[in-house]
Amino acid sequence: MLLIPAIDLKDGHCVRLKQGDMDQSTIFSDDPAAMARSWVDKGARRLHLVDLNGAFAGKPKNELAIRKILAEVGSEVDVQLGGGIRDLDTIERYLDAGLRYVIIGTAAVKNPGFLQDACTAFSGHIIVGLDAKDGKVATDGWSKLTGHEVIDLGKKFQDYGVEGIIYTDIGRDGMLSGINIDATVKLAQALTIPVIASGGLSNMADIEALCRVEDEGVEGVICGRSIYSGDLDFEAAQARADELSA
Repeated sequence: MLLIPAIDLKDGHCVRLKQGDMDQSTIFSDDPAAMARSWVDKGARRLHLVDLNGAFAGKPKNELAIRKILAEVGSEVDVQLGGGIRDLDTIERYLDAGLRYVIIGTAAVKNPGFLQDACTAFSGHIIVGLDAKDGKVATDGWSKLTGHEVIDLGKKFQDYGVEGIIYTDIGRDGMLSGINIDATVKLAQALTIPVIASGGLSNMADIEALCRVEDEGVEGVICGRSIYSGDLDFEAAQARADELSA
């Protein structure tokens, strides 16, 4: 079970939002590269970056901070990035800079042709982020709920050749209210590609519950507010996950 620290970038800072609200952000660090280094030193094997400004603008906005992170840790761990990635040139630029995975969210739902092209051009590097509430997919920084069912879209994108799915329950994100294990497992059972859980991770009990369903296809979990607030000790949690997965 991979525990994947999230580094959310807003105006060059490392922040956390509550339920995707840009007005409810807490700055945790003015030096995202140093933050990335600290998580890697604590045993992180993958990092999850989000260009928050980019997600709302529909184009990269924190590229300098992202490049600094890649220069710092990109040769040691896999780094994945989402937020505002809408064209093949941007994907190519980031992969050339050392990024391992590109996460396509809103654009995957609104422009499936783009996702297909990306999977063809950059096979093995494309992950889709599906954000949902009550089983329905949301887009545009969670501001719009669509009529699409998560599982239907997951199957469609799997056929395109995506490497995995990050499933976020947006009702729980940043709220420390616990991962929606049932919905995550349901999606993983319907697919053959790995699913990464996201949204609401709060404590060691969540980690243990996720480890129990790892065999269903849940490969990892994004760790956000809980590891910044101290509610979850990242090093201890990864060690426990490794112990349970052994």
